[in-house]
Amino acid sequence: MASSAGTGHTGTASAGTAAAGPLFDPEVYRNRMRRAAELTRDAGLDALVVAPGPDLRYLVGSRAETFERLTALVIPAAGDPRLVIARLEVPSLSASAVGDLGIEVADWVDGDDAHGLALAGLSPQPRIAVSDSMPALHVIPLAQHTGATPQLATAVLRELRMIKDAAEIDALRRAGAAIDRVHARMGDWLIPGRTEREVSADIEQAILAEGHTEAAFIIVGSGPNGADPHHEFSDRVIERSDIVVIDIGGPVEPGYNSDSTRTYCFGEPPSDVADAYAALHDAQRAAVAAVRPGVTAASIDATARDLLRSRGLAEQFIHRTGHGIGLSVHEEPYIVDGNDITLRPGMAFSVEPGVYFSGRWGARIEDIVVVTDDGCESLNNRPHELVRL
Repeated sequence: MASSAGTGHTGTASAGTAAAGPLFDPEVYRNRMRRAAELTRDAGLDALVVAPGPDLRYLVGSRAETFERLTALVIPAAGDPRLVIARLEVPSLSASAVGDLGIEVADWVDGDDAHGLALAGLSPQPRIAVSDSMPALHVIPLAQHTGATPQLATAVLRELRMIKDAAEIDALRRAGAAIDRVHARMGDWLIPGRTEREVSADIEQAILAEGHTEAAFIIVGSGPNGADPHHEFSDRVIERSDIVVIDIGGPVEPGYNSDSTRTYCFGEPPSDVADAYAALHDAQRAAVAAVRPGVTAASIDATARDLLRSRGLAEQFIHRTGHGIGLSVHEEPYIVDGNDITLRPGMAFSVEPGVYFSGRWGARIEDIVVVTDDGCESLNNRPHELVRL
């Protein structure tokens, strides 16, 4: 790399995306970078400083990790972006779109002022915003250089990541279809006499076999364990009388997540279970039907919650109705009371009301939906009824 003035060296990363695993077309990332600069300018900021994490992956496809050595993408409101990275980490950029985009790479070695290098070319006291994944050991030195505490870039990056583009929606569709195929095989593994842990191990293998890069989470909540929404799995032996909650998901390349919940039983459920589940089914279906542009996230939560309240189940619904999904399993928009954000086409989130009877049983129905121009598209299409195995 050619020498540059000041610390470090500058150049461009070698275009090596072929060895990196699947990425989107470079034009997808180019459009995201362009939009990020526009929103930075609109926010009255001089630059965004983006650390490794989902935001960096969104912008340039990089899967870099955060270390004590600074890696940061600097996106100025005006001018060309650049990526500051320790020289020994530069080879990792081949697994990103940095080279294809022609982004300047400013590398540095131990002893150089990496944080000063990140701010080079900006005004003497720039107004910067940092991604929320940036650790304090980098935020504080940046603050010392600028003379002011950086803002969070969340507002800018949220606006970008909340509205999925066509490539992202296609990835989410593939993820949704893959996890549906796993749910379709649940009868192969979910058998009385087996433990939750044994069932979970089979599910994990199926998640991988269906194209996920990992099983990000597996919940096998049998009987009383189903009343804990965040139960994972245990050595409890599944009984024939159990209601079983299965909540599973993970990423498919290039990193977009599935997340779907269905509830299972092994025969005719008791009448009280059937009645409560019927109310849950109605609530989930009504909430999905209410999704369209122009309504608020809070109104979708209210649709599910009001219906369950009308059936005497208000106290059994103990969490929000949904969460956004994409490169992170949980991201904005959150479908919760008090969130008055207006839904727009391209937003993707779960719709997952549940009912929980402590010490007895629980149930949840979850689909990922994408807001369309006149409603929504559901990315999960397995039966929503209480599945009898």
